[in-house]
Amino acid sequence: MSTRQSRRQFLQAAVAAGTTLPMAGEWTATTEAAEKKSANEKLNLAVIGVAGRGGSNLAGVAKENIAVLCDIDSQRLGAAAKKFPRAHTTNDYRRVFDVKNLDGVVVSTPDHMHAIPVATALRNGLAVYCEKPLTHSIHECRTIARLTAERRAVTQMGNQIHNHPLNNYRRTVELVQAGTIGEIRRVHVWQGGGVRVGQRVKNATPPSHVNYDLWLGPAPHRPFHQSHFHFNWRYWWDFGGGQLADFVCHYMDLPYWALGLDYPTRILANGEKGHDGDNQCPMRMKVDYQFAAKGDRPAVHITWYHGGWKPKGAESYGKGSAVLFEGSDGRLLADYTTRKLFMAAGNEARPVKPTIRDSVGHHNEWLAAIRSGDPNTTCNFRYGAKLAECGHLGNLSYRLGKKEITWDAVAAKAVDCPEAASIIKRPYRKGWTL
Repeated sequence: MSTRQSRRQFLQAAVAAGTTLPMAGEWTATTEAAEKKSANEKLNLAVIGVAGRGGSNLAGVAKENIAVLCDIDSQRLGAAAKKFPRAHTTNDYRRVFDVKNLDGVVVSTPDHMHAIPVATALRNGLAVYCEKPLTHSIHECRTIARLTAERRAVTQMGNQIHNHPLNNYRRTVELVQAGTIGEIRRVHVWQGGGVRVGQRVKNATPPSHVNYDLWLGPAPHRPFHQSHFHFNWRYWWDFGGGQLADFVCHYMDLPYWALGLDYPTRILANGEKGHDGDNQCPMRMKVDYQFAAKGDRPAVHITWYHGGWKPKGAESYGKGSAVLFEGSDGRLLADYTTRKLFMAAGNEARPVKPTIRDSVGHHNEWLAAIRSGDPNTTCNFRYGAKLAECGHLGNLSYRLGKKEITWDAVAAKAVDCPEAASIIKRPYRKGWTL
């Protein structure tokens, strides 16, 4: 088993026979994660989290060899295993990395459990696809971005609208970067969703098919309740980041991409809890982000709104969620699939030649990058960490009592605000480390 071809043949034979994959110790040769793959050779992938967004991501990579399936819910895991009967199955993400010859890992757990398996995969030299937002905290963002750069890893964050088949974001970015609406200093981003209301309980027993301790992972222990479990976890600070963290990587992606943004310098959030649940994420929110000038681009002020709050006059556009660029020569409105120009009097929009190639698909782009070894996917973790941090900063301002933050991006600290430290780097439950 000393050559690459013999290991590959052994793996294919095992898969064909329907047996489990070799575990740690069965092969002594190095893994193939960093090796380029031919276009016709299937990649060996592990998928952590197999339902919800995990199910969609699993479907997105299903043409490859699904070597390992992992989920803390045995019912969900069993359903996925029926579709991929040759895959090894486990409810513990740590056992995934016992499997040799993996090429990549897809992570679709709740937000609070993103960073740990992602970091483990990166340290093992694997390519990683992780659902958005990339992490649950700013410290995790910085750690994952650093590991990605150090390993030159092939990564992709799952803000799949970036690679929508209609290529609308690409055409919008081209309009902005061609100067169609002139100099842009102001952007409004609004999203229509709110919060699913949940309640705390003092005592409860999780279902027998759920490994609740592994689901909690590094989060604080609390009695099991459906109102913070599958999907509903998004609306509790312990597990998610509310509507802002959920959608910032989709909608702020457009101005970040088009304007070449990095980190805001000042952030001020206002919001209303607006519900009678025990979860503290706000139903409505407005966040002002100030970005310094960079190169030929002037300073930019972006305002985020959700839960029904919108910029003045937004009703006239008839969009429940959208991005509005305000330029010196006009305005540009866009959402996932449409865009519309509103030119100022005396200005005319000229045709813009496409400069960004059409998408091959969000998952396909990552898979192709694994084969080529190119780490520069369009939503790699270096970029994805900045987008996720944008949402975390808005939530940080809100959680600090709607306090304006001056952000030192180099040090990853809120200036003269020591109380921010425990949110920037959240404490982990005993036994869990990044």
